[in-house]
Amino acid sequence: MTIQHSSKATYVSPGMPPLTLGKTTSFFEFWPTWLMYIPVVIQWLALAVKHKSWTLPLIANPNLPLSGMVGISKSLLLDQATCELKTVILPYLVHKKTVLNIGQQTIELEQQLFKKGFQYPFVCKPDIGCRGAGVKLIKDTHSLQQCLTAYPTGAGVMIQKLSDFEPEAGIFYVRHPNSNQGQIISMALKYMPYVVGDGESTLGELINRDERAGELTHLYQKRHQNKWQTVIAKDEPYRLVFSASHSKGAIFKDASQLITPELTQQLDTLLQQLPNFHYGRLDVKFKDIESLKLGKQMQIVEINTASSESLHIWDSNTGFKEAVRSLLFQYRTLFNLGAANRIKGHQPPSIKTLLQHWKLERQLTQFYPETD
Repeated sequence: MTIQHSSKATYVSPGMPPLTLGKTTSFFEFWPTWLMYIPVVIQWLALAVKHKSWTLPLIANPNLPLSGMVGISKSLLLDQATCELKTVILPYLVHKKTVLNIGQQTIELEQQLFKKGFQYPFVCKPDIGCRGAGVKLIKDTHSLQQCLTAYPTGAGVMIQKLSDFEPEAGIFYVRHPNSNQGQIISMALKYMPYVVGDGESTLGELINRDERAGELTHLYQKRHQNKWQTVIAKDEPYRLVFSASHSKGAIFKDASQLITPELTQQLDTLLQQLPNFHYGRLDVKFKDIESLKLGKQMQIVEINTASSESLHIWDSNTGFKEAVRSLLFQYRTLFNLGAANRIKGHQPPSIKTLLQHWKLERQLTQFYPETD
């Protein structure tokens, strides 16, 4: 599927609606995280004084340590899913890397995976991680062995089946502890960037000529170094990103117009099957736009929690004020949810615990393989 934009054809994944790029990038889109979060830190300090707790947001989802803010296993939350929700989450298995010879470890892991119905290709990613770090598409035994080699002993590797669907969305959901109904506060579509070959130009030349990718060669060149000088066949779409992560080069577009009562009701029904879950973003694969609007034929890849973001803020057409406003709203909401759960008897964790988990995640991340 292609559309015309500035006299160029833009390829999008099958099942996704046409992509209207607008601005190639916003001026703040790839700022360092700490710079974007300065207003959030200021607000956090003010709300901490008001609520007499520095870590109150970390009990927004009280069944998850630190509400999943940092250094918490992804599978720890997914393991709590029950009933229909359990079937909607893409099947996964968590492997703890051991001191066993890596070749033998790979063979034993394959046997375990095949018994559970896994087949190549599948996805490997860190069980503790964020912002798309270490996500790999594993096509064979060799790539699985290479992936495992990168991890330190004791680290968890989440192995997950590929979705039946290509389109993906990030849906941010909030439900107050005293309410029976939640709401979707943000939704964005995740586009995988492609360049299309002309039979004459190398991959590097195609990327440099692309309106958006040409501004982001630092995100793509290392990842595709072995193909950089390869001529891409005429009319062949070449995918630049596998992981649907903005920081790795995916394109996010605001999809608030697609939020429907049917989708909201279906997510309410599903997420009521996750005990004490009140705040987070679902990364969802779906068949097509009509199915998404009805809340049908969806597969959940991940459920990101306290540190997740409303993805529409990374739409290149979202203004700076709107992006900051959304971030501030999210963290006010975290404090409000924490306050309600404290009344119910949940106690905020210590700052020491938070720092310990932050340090753990930071230490692990340096070992993860290059994201696909």
